[in-house]
Amino acid sequence: MRMPALKALSLALLAALLWTLPATAEVVIDINKPNVQPMPIAVTNFAGASGQETQMGRDIAGVVAADLERSGLFKPIEQKAFIQSVESLQVQPRFADWKAVNAQALVQGRVEQTQDGHLRVEFRLWDVFAETQMVGQAYNAAPQGWRRIAHMVADAIYKRITGEEGYFDTQIVYVAESGPQQKRIKRLAIMDQDSENHRFLTDGQELVLTPRFSPNQREITYMSYFRNQPRVYVLHLDSGRRELLGDFPGMTFAPRFSPDGNKVIMSLSQEGNSNIYEMDLRTRHVTRLTNDPFIDTSPSYSPDSARITFNSDRSGTQQLYVMNADGSSQQRISFGDGRYATPVWSPRGDLVAFTKFKSDGFYIGVMRPDGSGERLLTQGFLVEGPTWAPNGRVLAFWRQTPTDSAGRGGTVKLYSIDLTGYNERQIVTPLDGSDPAWSPLIP
Repeated sequence: MRMPALKALSLALLAALLWTLPATAEVVIDINKPNVQPMPIAVTNFAGASGQETQMGRDIAGVVAADLERSGLFKPIEQKAFIQSVESLQVQPRFADWKAVNAQALVQGRVEQTQDGHLRVEFRLWDVFAETQMVGQAYNAAPQGWRRIAHMVADAIYKRITGEEGYFDTQIVYVAESGPQQKRIKRLAIMDQDSENHRFLTDGQELVLTPRFSPNQREITYMSYFRNQPRVYVLHLDSGRRELLGDFPGMTFAPRFSPDGNKVIMSLSQEGNSNIYEMDLRTRHVTRLTNDPFIDTSPSYSPDSARITFNSDRSGTQQLYVMNADGSSQQRISFGDGRYATPVWSPRGDLVAFTKFKSDGFYIGVMRPDGSGERLLTQGFLVEGPTWAPNGRVLAFWRQTPTDSAGRGGTVKLYSIDLTGYNERQIVTPLDGSDPAWSPLIP
């Protein structure tokens, strides 16, 4: 779990360690290309003066390497192949030794425990073939914050080589599921994006569904059933305090926050009609945005709050629509085969992710906000609930397997996949998992 001391975590950029990469350098990854060949990278153990610091240096290097490898863009080289020692590397890299093991980039670092008991971690990223340093930074935190520092190092490396923001210093909230299919116990759970620091947020006494993060990453909205009626709560992660947002009969999805965190948007069913509503969290005033006899549901804001995407059956089948934030200019954007649902606007604003159902199963896909460029990324018996990593380059979702005649199967697991449709990986959870929501980068 997150330690309170992490609030004091500060990032200091070492000006003396920062150089601009020459224009001739080749260490770059174009992440827009499908099936990118992973870049060989050497992540060495971070040096330390004491045994404790040395062990922590090994642990930090391990997390950094695992983050980079899991992105599918990097291939960490096995440390047993390294020629230069960690100690001599602190003086100057012997680039010929790293070229010999086919490393295109090199990561080195140092761990030091300061007199006040805090942790200071420095790292440098080197372009092996240009023999120049690409970036160098230092981080300070309480000792229990070492894992978060490792994620921040991985983010810095990812950004310097790809040109895109990283996504490793993040969390995922989801619904942990257990028990027989006919009587599932569903609890809110949260973990780091690499499945570490896992903890349960609710006790399973009430059914919970569709958690969503606030933009500041410290609140979660979710839906829970009380006496068979849906209620929406806001859970404050720092204090554990739960706040009732309201009773909403007919609601099937929890609200989503606006990008500034001051509003939530939701679908509500009244007299058989489901329409889109917006609530101001400061005044609790509710504004109706759609008004028609059809089913309008699962709304999501654009990152600039100017537009909203949602799905509706007004054309006869479930399709995706986009409208202005005030409900005007409603336009259909999906025209492919099948039915579309659960649209989610990318944090970059360039794409909308969705679930699609066709006769051969379910799909997770993306399209541009005008409906062009539709691409299906993955398919399965049941795949649902796309959620974006904060850099807009990776999606998480959940996948359910079919059950056999004896009732076996039906497992529900979390997965991630990149925008090219490659590098699909299971996100490990202690129990079955569904309804993931990816946090913004941790402040």
